[in-house]
Formats: sequence, C-alpha cells, structure tokens
Amino acid sequence: MNYDLIVVGSGPGGYVAAIRASQLGLKTAIVEKAELGGICLNWGCIPTKSLLKSAQILDYLKHASDYGIMVDGTVKPDFTAVIGRSRSVAEGMSKGVQFLLKKNKIDVIQGKGTLAGSGKIIVTDISGSDTPYEAKSIILATGARSKELPNLKQDGKKIIGYREALTLEKLPVSMVVVGSGAIGTELASFYNSMGTEVTLVEFLPEIVPLEDEEVSKALARSLKKAGIKIMTESSVESVEINGDLCRVSIKTSKGIEIKEAEIVLSAVGITPNLENIGLEKVGVVLERGKIKVDKFYRTSVPGVFAIGDIVSGQALAHVASAEGIICVEKISGLDPEPLNYNNIPGCTYTTPEVASVGLTEKAAKEAGFEIKVGKFPFTASGKASASGAKDGFVKLIFDAKHGELLGGHLIGSNVTEMIAELVVARKLEITGHELIKSVHPHPTMSEAIMEAAAAAFGEVIHL
Repeated sequence: MNYDLIVVGSGPGGYVAAIRASQLGLKTAIVEKAELGGICLNWGCIPTKSLLKSAQILDYLKHASDYGIMVDGTVKPDFTAVIGRSRSVAEGMSKGVQFLLKKNKIDVIQGKGTLAGSGKIIVTDISGSDTPYEAKSIILATGARSKELPNLKQDGKKIIGYREALTLEKLPVSMVVVGSGAIGTELASFYNSMGTEVTLVEFLPEIVPLEDEEVSKALARSLKKAGIKIMTESSVESVEINGDLCRVSIKTSKGIEIKEAEIVLSAVGITPNLENIGLEKVGVVLERGKIKVDKFYRTSVPGVFAIGDIVSGQALAHVASAEGIICVEKISGLDPEPLNYNNIPGCTYTTPEVASVGLTEKAAKEAGFEIKVGKFPFTASGKASASGAKDGFVKLIFDAKHGELLGGHLIGSNVTEMIAELVVARKLEITGHELIKSVHPHPTMSEAIMEAAAAAFGEVIHL
C-alpha cells in the first residue's frame, strides 16, 4: 500500500494532479468518498452549463420568428427531462474521469481520507472499515461546499443550496436567490428562463460584485429585462416556512420587505472542506480559514501539500487544475513557474455571459495607473447583429505609459470563449498596439477585442 503520491479528492484539482503525477512516473493513488470528478463535474460547473444550454434552446425557440423560423404549437420546457439531461451529462463526464484515471494507471481508493502522521493516511470505506496507506507525498484537494449563514439554515427542501437546485423534482413557481455571484446569477437566469418568478438578493451595491462596475450594471439591466427582480444593498434577515411557502424577510434601504416564495436558494459562497481530515493531528497550519501554503502548495508539514478551494486564491476549477499541475511538477523535481493569480479568467454563464481578467477600471486607478480605456459595443458588430445577440460590449484597460493590457471585461454572447485571448495577451505582455495590429477574422464576435483596443488609442474604425 505504499505510493509516491496520494491525492485526497478527485475534483478538477485532484484528478488533474494525479494524472500529471502519473505522466511524470509517480506511483499514484487518488482517494474519493463520493463521485469521481468532485463537485465541479457532478454538482457544479458541468451540470449547471447543461441546464443553461437547455434554457438557451428554449429561448431560441420562443424567439424563432425573429430568425424567420415558424414553430407550430406551444413551446414549453419539460423540467424533469431538462434535469435528467443535466444529470446524464454529469454522469458521462464522471465516467470519463474514471477512464482517464484507469488509462494513467492510477489506483482509485473509495472512502474518506484522513491524515494520520508523516506520509500516512487512513481511508475509511462505506462500511466504516479503516485501511492505512503510506506515500512520500500527500496532496489535499478536498474542495468546498455550499456556505450556510446562521439565519439561512439549509434544510434541503425549502431552503436549499446549489446541489439541491440541480435536482428539484418540479419547477417552482417562485424562488428567492440569495447572493449574486456566479452561482446565484447562473441559477437565477436558468430558473427565470424555465418560467419561475425569480428575485435576486445581493448585499452589495451591484450584482456580480467582483466584476467591473459597468459590466455589473449591464448584466443587471439584461436580467431585469428578462423578468428577474433584483434587490441590491439588501439582506435576508430570516425565513419562516409556512406550509408550501417561504416567508422571506428582506432588509432594504427603505426598511423590511416581505417576499413569499416556494424555494429560497442560498448562494452566498462556499466553505472549504477542512473538518475531520486530520489537519490538527499532524499540525497543518491554517490562515484565515484556509490551509496556509507556499507558492508551490507546500503546507507547514513536510510531504503534505494542498490545492484548490482549501487554499487562498480564486475558488475556480481551472485554478485548482493549474495548482495541481504546478504542485506535482515541483514534487517531481521540475522547475515550474508559480501561478500568477492576477491573470486568472473569471466566467459567468448567464444570458448574456460575463468574462473578465485582470484589473477593473476602479482597481487600476486605485493602484495608481494612468489608464486608457477602450470600449466596443456589440451593437456595432456585424456577427452580433447577424446572430441576434447585440447585448453587451468589450472593455479593455491599458496602462497609458507602456501600453500594457491591465484588464479585460466582456459581457455578451459567447464571451466566455473569447476571454482566453486576453489571458494569453497578458501572459505574453503584449501592448495595445500589438493587439490592434493582430488581424482578427471577420465577421466574428472576437473582432470586438481588436476594436476595443483601437478605441483606447483613438484608432477605432467601426464606431
């Protein structure tokens, strides 16, 4: 039962780390107490995108006449089938991870892993039996779960988290979504498209509060236009369950407002899974509620590493994967480059989509930069007009002195596919003029990136 590496958790951080380790010749095992692929694949990123695709198809059908297509009969969702498709997609992806682990000769140990000393781990299986394992290195990648507020305790039926939101048996007539980050806005967008009356409650002045202010305001306008009620600078004080309805007390700037809804969805963030994994027993140091690590994910205990949602940094699947690869390459004696957390793309898959990387305009100014800002609206894009997707814009922020791209902020159709260009541009430290002179294909949505760069330097053509 001895290994070079044992990874605890098979999410996008854990299974990617395990595969890279195997590629580098390490005898590797992965410990998982639930489904392979972790929360992201089974209860987060993938099934959510499946639901949103169904919502998009429904929206297309409802507006088919705008494209010269006539649809006979009533267009309505089969909610059970929509949920079923989502679960099927997630199950298929989980099987894909199982195949990849088998292909790379990685042992899968089913059960709950607990640190038990230097290079030692105990795995408790479903029957309660304990089996000891040893490894030269151990990577903790135990992920996170839905955060619970003291006044918003989840019962899994009327007050739910994202996991239950993906498997509801019937479409609720009404829903209050608390929290407007990516999880909250995406699920609000989905349920609104399905026909649920949705109220979105956000404590801060803007929804998707980590985004550039202009993007936040633009998304709020689009969601309101779609029929979602948005309450910013508001907080849920209490929820009283009365029969089939939740009586939600919401504190606003004008006082307490009472809202009744079938379901309350808590999307106020996540809590790292750090309990009962032996951290205290072996002396792993925590910092601000997460495991303290160095730039190569070494903890305070030799041979124990940690990646993903349980360490500081953006709680995103692609971040966890990148951390896992860097961590394993360091363990293997390679010389990987530390991850640049200032060049991580963020994506929100609402309608319209939101994508960003780098500094917002406000953050750039606060950092002391003299900036140039260029915007190009999709109303001026030929491809956007042809696609019937004219909502949104591309906004780029440059350092006026050197022309460095400081940040990119996009809202519109398929912008989550466009953001990678700006991540690469920032990685290679290209200037605004180099971006302008990089010929973009026509007609495409991505032309808006070139045009926004040109707008920042007074050279825009199509505006």
